[in-house]
Amino acid sequence: MKVLAVLLCTAALSGCSLFSSKKKTEPAPAPAAAATAASAANAAPAKPAADKKDGAGFLPPGESGNVAIDSIVVVVNDDVITQRELANRIKTVTARMKAQNAQMPDPADLRRQMLERMIVERSQLQLAKEMGVRVDDLQLDRAIQRIAEAQKLSVQQLRDQMEKDGTPFASFREEIREEIIMQRLREHEVDGKIQISDAEVDSFIAAEKAAAAEQFEINISQIMVRIPDNASAEVIAQRRARAEEVMRQLRTGADFAKMAATYSDASDALQGGAVGWRQPERLPPVFAEALVKLQPGQVTPIIKSVGAFHILKAVDRRSLADAQAVAAVQQTHARHILIKVTPTMSAADAKRKALELKERLDNGAAKFEDLARLVSQDGSAAKGGDLGWLQPGDVMPEFETAMNALKIGEVSQPVETSFGIHLIEVLERKTDDQSKERERNNARQALRERKLEDATDSWQREVRDRAYVEYRNDDDKAANANANK
Repeated sequence: MKVLAVLLCTAALSGCSLFSSKKKTEPAPAPAAAATAASAANAAPAKPAADKKDGAGFLPPGESGNVAIDSIVVVVNDDVITQRELANRIKTVTARMKAQNAQMPDPADLRRQMLERMIVERSQLQLAKEMGVRVDDLQLDRAIQRIAEAQKLSVQQLRDQMEKDGTPFASFREEIREEIIMQRLREHEVDGKIQISDAEVDSFIAAEKAAAAEQFEINISQIMVRIPDNASAEVIAQRRARAEEVMRQLRTGADFAKMAATYSDASDALQGGAVGWRQPERLPPVFAEALVKLQPGQVTPIIKSVGAFHILKAVDRRSLADAQAVAAVQQTHARHILIKVTPTMSAADAKRKALELKERLDNGAAKFEDLARLVSQDGSAAKGGDLGWLQPGDVMPEFETAMNALKIGEVSQPVETSFGIHLIEVLERKTDDQSKERERNNARQALRERKLEDATDSWQREVRDRAYVEYRNDDDKAANANANK
């Protein structure tokens, strides 16, 4: 379930994150618990009479006796949190932590933290209700559709998975609804009120330049020997032998670019294996660890990844400050068609389909934009695959390398990235000075994100402090008092 909290970030209805970077919310209580809470809210006044015994239970209508079917744990303004709601939330979190093999906190600490989280959430939802913040079912359905798509599932498959894990889908829907409501409330109350001064931007840029002087990037070329899907041990041994033969020839003085064009299975093979400039921290750790030890001109030993053997060359090295000092930036206007690799569409099948599409394009039997609208599995499909103007670093390295090698109007061979198989067409190029305005906008955005978490925490605390909160259990009162000391 932890992965769901990350994936929810893609489900924003207006293109922004559903959650702050710090807060994650467990699923809402089961419908029965929610109904009990609503009943309790109607039955209990905001400030119960002094002679009412703390923690008194609810009695079924028309019955007498002292058997409680649920009890109020905390009163929050004109609402309540019941023992059943709290127990359900603790049960959900405990199951998640056990599934992740996480170390469990002390039960008393877990109860205290969960109860405080529920108080904070309940006070925000009440404020949102007062302000008229709503999420209708259509908007909720679209958000859940995006969550399912992000996991490469249908909504029904997502539902089946949730219920298999013990979470009722109705509860999950209400959890998402509440998260969207709270996010919209935070956007209104916090995001729009963050101010960034010009002096802060100047200081940030100066600090970034100072830090960049100590960082570096490497101009990389590669030779990749691909391992077929579901390859046998014999086939893997054959592919390793091929990589070892390449390494043997390199050690005896063979030209790296020629060897890449001859042996590499990567899309950049015909460009001599040129990948381009990359910061080590943006590479897979196993690649970065090997590359940072090299001087320009040296090559790594054979590196095995999940699907290939790699030999990398450090063509050159420069400080990040030098890279940022380059005044001219080439921008490319491109479009693409994406065919995703799925359990029912292997990489080989996707590549064959892409080749069929390219043949139709080369023969003039179809227009690129029409095919993109028809078959592309990317958000750009509705725009004929148009990605707009791209700058270095805006797309995956494999995509960028293939794109840079194209002439204007030329369609690439199938290009494989972690997103799937692409056909790329370059529409136009231009060289533009990297403006000071862009630099300052980037700095302002980074400062905004840095301030947002602190501002959100402060706002949440203010909302919580304004709420009328009454603990019905003496142990909860004591735990809250100790936590606030």
